[in-house]
Amino acid sequence: MISFEFLLTSLVVVLIPGTGVLYTIATGLFAGKRASFFAALGCTLGIIPALLASSLGLAAIFHTSAVAFQVIKYIGAAYLLYLAWQMWHSSSALSISEKDSKSNYINIVIKGFMLNILNPKLSIFFLAFLPQFIPSSTESALNSMLLLGIVFMFMTFVVFIVYGFLSGLFSAYILKSEKVSVYIQKFFATSFTALGFKLAFSEKI
Repeated sequence: MISFEFLLTSLVVVLIPGTGVLYTIATGLFAGKRASFFAALGCTLGIIPALLASSLGLAAIFHTSAVAFQVIKYIGAAYLLYLAWQMWHSSSALSISEKDSKSNYINIVIKGFMLNILNPKLSIFFLAFLPQFIPSSTESALNSMLLLGIVFMFMTFVVFIVYGFLSGLFSAYILKSEKVSVYIQKFFATSFTALGFKLAFSEKI
């Protein structure tokens, strides 16, 4: 059921830089490898609502209802702009130490989770993407959708961990220079702003 074409296409989709990738990399750079793991976890968990919505047909509401799509879209865009504002106006918005309390890691997970659940295009993406790889002879389209979605989530988690680990390797060097740290943080803030406006002015797929 899980074809090579699905795995290859999914890998390409996961590797493409988006909000989740940027968030995981930023967390790895400013908070270290351990924190980036929780960022990857949060972004991956944020896929679950979109997967369930597409599997149960709820994503069709976003596709047919302009109001529902616009409301979620603007909330998601506003959240991205909030993160950008927070990062721009703080000298270390994402910076935490390895010894920080568990609550900080929980906050990282929540932020990653929110990034995905507030993006209505993710649900529509699954609704359009997953059915292409379900054989017409399958007995349960729902089970097939869920299985493919779980595999997609696993690939996302692994790739994001790699992104986070690689960025975490440079964390110590970046944090040693306050000037470099601020410049990079401004870059990520600008990137989140651009993604926020992109989502705000996007149309349904």
